[in-house]
Amino acid sequence: MTNTLETVTLGGGCFWCLEAVYQEVEGVTRVVSGYAGGHVDKPTYQQVCLELTGHAEVVQITFDPTIVSFEQLLDIFFVIHDPTTLNRQGADQGTQYRSAIYYESEEQRAIAVATIEHLAKAGAWNGPIVTELAPLTTFFPAEDYHQNYFRNNPFQPYCLMVVRPKVAKYREKFVR
Repeated sequence: MTNTLETVTLGGGCFWCLEAVYQEVEGVTRVVSGYAGGHVDKPTYQQVCLELTGHAEVVQITFDPTIVSFEQLLDIFFVIHDPTTLNRQGADQGTQYRSAIYYESEEQRAIAVATIEHLAKAGAWNGPIVTELAPLTTFFPAEDYHQNYFRNNPFQPYCLMVVRPKVAKYREKFVR
């Protein structure tokens, strides 16, 4: 059997939000919260929050493209966060909350560029899309307590007010 799994690393604000949504997507086999796009090896959450590392909060998604395409993952990505706010998602502010696509192949890069161009031409957003698009150079998993955060803490206030509405938005738009 040939291994057909691919990975992509996405940043769209707090990693708890993206993780909770992508864990529900059929064809996604693994979602790991972590850090990417910076210059410090093995950063800690505290360092990232203090903006000392250049890293964004991200999720690394492993998926089976025979079940869910990269395009479909990007469609979800651009629905569940605002790609027009630089270094911010809602009340979360800082470079660690930037919108980012860290691709792992030239094909992923081309699809991401085409998707962003399509959304811009369609006027899907009121402002320009500021999503960072860069090759993945390194990924560092976040501390264990960040993994499966929404599943483990569904009634934590941030999860109730921020994560749960994003999951609901995903379900409303994509789950039939």
